[in-house]
Amino acid sequence: MLFKLLVELVIGGLCGFAANRIMKGPSDNIVLNVVLGLVGGVVGGLIGNILGSKDTWITGIILSIVGSCIVVWLWRKFVK
Repeated sequence: MLFKLLVELVIGGLCGFAANRIMKGPSDNIVLNVVLGLVGGVVGGLIGNILGSKDTWITGIILSIVGSCIVVWLWRKFVK
């Protein structure tokens, strides 16, 4: 259980970092990248469910990065 949580945090952080790099933002706030990556993973999962995508780890990572890009864009639009 703890291992799965740590893996999800690392993957969420990596997806948040990737989305931040794709969106050309500063990468100095690691905690924000992890949080936006985790929220982006949820958004990506919702997008995958709506589109009816197959649940594989590659589609999960791609959808998490896409969802993270959406969340980063919304964060910049409404918070900053």
